[in-house]
Amino acid sequence: MNEMRILAIIPPMTQLNTPYPSTAYLTGFLHSRGFQAEQADLSIALAHKLLSVAGLEAIHEKVSALPLKRHTPATKFFVENFESYRTTISPSIRFLQGRDPTLSHRIASRRYLPEGPRFSLIEQYVDSEQHGGDALDLAFGALGLQDHAKHIATLYLNDLADVIRDGVDPRFEFVRYAESLAASQPTFERLHTALNEPHSLVDELLHTLTLDALAQHQPNLVLITAPFPGNVYGAFRVAQTIKKTYPSIVTALGGGYCNTELRELNEPRVFDYFDFITLDAGERPLLALIEHLQNKRPIEKLVRTYTRTHHYVNFNEPDIALSESGTPTYTGLPLGDYLSLLDMLNPMHRLWSDGRWNKLTVAHGCYWKQCSFCDVGLDYISRYDLASTDVLVRRIESLIHETGQTGFHFVDEAAPPKALKSLATTLLQRKLDISWWGNIRFEKSFDANLCQLMADSGCIAVTGGLEVASDRLLKLMKKGVSVEQVARVTRAFSDAGILVHAYLMYGFPTQTVQETVDALEYVRQLFAAGCIQSGFFHRFTCTVHSPVGKNPEQYGVTLSRPPHATFANNDINFTDATGVDHDMYGAGLKKALFNYMHGVGLDLDVREWFGQPEAAAGSRKKGRDRATVAVPRTLVPPNLIERALA
Repeated sequence: MNEMRILAIIPPMTQLNTPYPSTAYLTGFLHSRGFQAEQADLSIALAHKLLSVAGLEAIHEKVSALPLKRHTPATKFFVENFESYRTTISPSIRFLQGRDPTLSHRIASRRYLPEGPRFSLIEQYVDSEQHGGDALDLAFGALGLQDHAKHIATLYLNDLADVIRDGVDPRFEFVRYAESLAASQPTFERLHTALNEPHSLVDELLHTLTLDALAQHQPNLVLITAPFPGNVYGAFRVAQTIKKTYPSIVTALGGGYCNTELRELNEPRVFDYFDFITLDAGERPLLALIEHLQNKRPIEKLVRTYTRTHHYVNFNEPDIALSESGTPTYTGLPLGDYLSLLDMLNPMHRLWSDGRWNKLTVAHGCYWKQCSFCDVGLDYISRYDLASTDVLVRRIESLIHETGQTGFHFVDEAAPPKALKSLATTLLQRKLDISWWGNIRFEKSFDANLCQLMADSGCIAVTGGLEVASDRLLKLMKKGVSVEQVARVTRAFSDAGILVHAYLMYGFPTQTVQETVDALEYVRQLFAAGCIQSGFFHRFTCTVHSPVGKNPEQYGVTLSRPPHATFANNDINFTDATGVDHDMYGAGLKKALFNYMHGVGLDLDVREWFGQPEAAAGSRKKGRDRATVAVPRTLVPPNLIERALA
């Protein structure tokens, strides 16, 4: 195989507003080494097949054949209003692509698009009885007609996603497609069974799209990326089509899912779909694989690669430095086809789904790499490698020239303050006008001067981990910050006009109910003081690669005996000595945060979000009814954040 024709594929489903960057990174790297490489995003392609007149007609045929008892509110509404959906789908897609902005007038009128069950969510934004008027009009205020219409069109698409899930493919979602088949599945059995079921309409469309991509690019090596569990089923379906149709094409799987979940892979059936599975940063394993296919390297000298015949091969070679990995390229991807969605009105939260962002990395890995909940021993965290500012700026200029777009999302684990200071200074010196955002640690280096410098250079937002919002637990997890420090840093960003999103966590080992309630009070005060504008609570998960998973006794937990894993192995169940059932509090935390992000409920006692504003600490009744949870009064002084800022 001396003449390599390489095709990198993004399988469904990732995000609809911008390409997932892994194929752009690898394609740019391969081009820098002189290889012929192309890329295809079958995730956005599948979305367009479904969200078209022909797609809706096929969905309607499937849904109409369902017995009445299997209809849901979403499918029933779809059938009753099908002609309206069929008429409006193509104009709505053009509008969300930015191709027909004048349609915003009709969409915002609320008389153009059919409004299914998802539109009931609108009333959550504002208490319209208290404030008077239409809830959506009040929520948007002066945000403008385009955003108003974009949000309505997004709810319209979400209704259609529910129809596909309820009437065509029960595993379908726009982002987490068939996620349960892959996430921490110790055996391949469930995924194997699903892959051998007859094709659904979604499967058939993906099969056709795969064949079209193969016919267009004529590859002899196909690289498929699986960044998340929600891509794995799609990745295997694509590989299945390739192997059944063109068995001589070599297939390789890589990406974040493999890096975290497949490190103990011992399942031969996987290799009916993929010839090779690579781990960690893909550049070095890919070079070794190509040399092997060109008969220049024996199979025993592959790098971090699984094969059917030699199981796991890890010939020790240094990784490719970030500065030598080439400039990512979006050549070949249909940048005009992506959809700008607005599923939440919060101006910070929308950045993940609205707008097409060029993706770059300031540094590989994390310079801190101590957090006990994190996979600090794995390559994507542990190997810290910083590119120079000149290299980064050249990549920025190259992507602007290629795409014509000046929005950048730096997808670091945590971008270093010194590097961001150098980047901001250079952008200003060269008068390079971009808008950018990225992930950081809320450390004290981000003072008012640095935050203002970043804002002047085009920084519009930052994201970072506040996690448990408890000084005791932050120390236990070796986060290296305190709640008061986070308050001062986030306020410095906000004062500079930079939006702030906080990643939040509940259920960390030894966390008490009191600490959960106090954490929410800290978060309430941070929102009220204008320190943060957005956040997301997720349940702590213990992974096999984290310090908690490796040394549970240091964190007061006992790990459950793991099942024998031949496929995925990542999450571990554990028993916390405190005995707190943290799932009882998740709904209240998320409801509070949803309201805080819309400026609602910031003056309420935090206990009200759990259904018991007057409850005192004590035992709770049996059962899982949130209203029976005993919630203690917070011990956090009501002006703690205000004092920290003063």
